[in-house]
Amino acid sequence: MTAPAAPRKRGRPGHDQDAVLTAAVRLFNERGYDATSMFDIAESLGITKSSVYHHISGKEQLLQMAMDRALDGLFEAAGEVRALDLPAIDRLERLIRRSVLVLAERFEFVTVLLRVRGNTVVEQHALARRREFDTLVTDLVKQAQAEGGVRPDVDPATAARLLLGMVNSLTEWYRPRTGGADAIADAVATIAFEGLRR
Repeated sequence: MTAPAAPRKRGRPGHDQDAVLTAAVRLFNERGYDATSMFDIAESLGITKSSVYHHISGKEQLLQMAMDRALDGLFEAAGEVRALDLPAIDRLERLIRRSVLVLAERFEFVTVLLRVRGNTVVEQHALARRREFDTLVTDLVKQAQAEGGVRPDVDPATAARLLLGMVNSLTEWYRPRTGGADAIADAVATIAFEGLRR
């Protein structure tokens, strides 16, 4: 009796969906999303354009996957913080620290996310999720104020935007390196929370 044939792998050996996504994100950041073609992505991997289509349906799917990778990390961090039995000010500080670490771990994906302007349905969906995350941070600031942990003369929405702006600005100058993200998270937390704490 003949052994059953092993299932065929799709695409060129050594390249899977994650490799295609990584190559695409690198090019989106170097050239911009609109200026990157499927041919460019295939060429950077040394495969044909049809081989790329074995893994994904098109460029928009790659953009969606990239932004989801960034946003999922932020919402996972928010979920972890929400589960902690701590004062709101401490949960807020932990969320900002974790946001820095997410940015460092998923640097290129977060960079793509921060450059979208809502020109497509996919981008609009990502911006809606970003606003949802902003609201979570604003609500934490409000809770911390109600508990007396944050000074009352600070507008919660403004504080949230400034905190997230500090984190997001890292994409402009920070270059990921071993141990570097922890030091940056400490610096952001110190600068921000010395001013916010009551």
